[in-house]
Amino acid sequence: MSGSCPHTSLPICHFLDYDARAMQHRIFTETHADTTSRARTGILHLPHGTVETPVFMPVGTNATVKAIEPRDLEGMGYDIILANTYHLYLRPGPDIIRQAGGLHGFSGWKGNFLTDSGGFQVFSLAQFRKILDEGVRFKSHIDGSSHLLTPEHVVDIQTAFNSDIQMALDICPPWGESEKRAYRATMLTFEWAKRARARWLEKREQGYLGNLFGIIQGNFYHELRKISVEQIVSLDLPGLAIGGLSIGEPAEAYKEFLAYTAAMLPAEKPRYVMGIGTPDYIIEAVRNGIDMFDCVYPTRTARNGLLFTSEGQIVIKKAQFRTDFRPIDAKCSCSVCSTYSRAYLHHLFRNNEILYAMLATRHNLHFMADFMRQVREAIRQDRFASFAKDWLSLYEGNASEETGEN
Repeated sequence: MSGSCPHTSLPICHFLDYDARAMQHRIFTETHADTTSRARTGILHLPHGTVETPVFMPVGTNATVKAIEPRDLEGMGYDIILANTYHLYLRPGPDIIRQAGGLHGFSGWKGNFLTDSGGFQVFSLAQFRKILDEGVRFKSHIDGSSHLLTPEHVVDIQTAFNSDIQMALDICPPWGESEKRAYRATMLTFEWAKRARARWLEKREQGYLGNLFGIIQGNFYHELRKISVEQIVSLDLPGLAIGGLSIGEPAEAYKEFLAYTAAMLPAEKPRYVMGIGTPDYIIEAVRNGIDMFDCVYPTRTARNGLLFTSEGQIVIKKAQFRTDFRPIDAKCSCSVCSTYSRAYLHHLFRNNEILYAMLATRHNLHFMADFMRQVREAIRQDRFASFAKDWLSLYEGNASEETGEN
């Protein structure tokens, strides 16, 4: 493809037809397509086991999902979690993790790991980083030391982690970015993805079994989204991620650009929307044929007092729960709901007890695992549209209360 973007009058870089080496890495099997929507079920075939989709992936930033043990995640049915390359690169560093046997040996998690590229965290440090054609130079938030992340270096780091899925370095422009700057970010994301692909194929030939996903950008410009889809799809990587959504835009913009982008993706590839973790946003993604999602939201908000229920979210610190001796959710089968009351959770939270964070995290993650099982079952029974309508009716008008970060 060549030409120019009609709004920027800047040249669109060419992309190539690539050799068959990447085409051999087919990791997704679609098992059922819902007749009432674009939703689908499938199976991801990964080095540390298969994963049923659609799937929500808990975030373990520092190779741990906060306040819960790996065996408990496994018991809930999770087969894949996310870890953060930026944080693990800075501390303890890829060499230590490699010596420990990768993230699996280091953490004790026996399932699959998806690691992000670290790009989102770097680009959020606007005053401490500089974007270059070579990569991104930034200063550590820990000690101020200077670092350069290149697409090749990011692949090397994630290979040292032995990630089952690793993400290519990309640029995620903020909501409200100008079209000219968004264009440059889109073009550079593609150039970096090509370089990441070349290094990943080298690592595969050396015995690395993990898979590289490319990230589609384009900000909130239709033409740039289309260009980015065509570019990243042309690389024929094992999976595709939609980046640049859920970054502060209005809900309607999220829905519009999610649907627009997802409709252009090939059916044979797993589709991943980065950074969404509420039932309403997940339902919208599944409706558009998305297979994978991750977010800190269920665990971070749990630690800060927000709990999921089948009738919406509750903020346990509120005084109304002081004498509420019901379980968090009468329909929930988790050990927290079968053992403890809202009043007890309220008491633990108010007294900053460590046990509160453990119990709240367990409940919210159990809730999300069960929610995803219901989603998959609804798709298999060709009733996802009605399932989505019923779920959304519980959450509309029930806005979550922001409780801050931990």
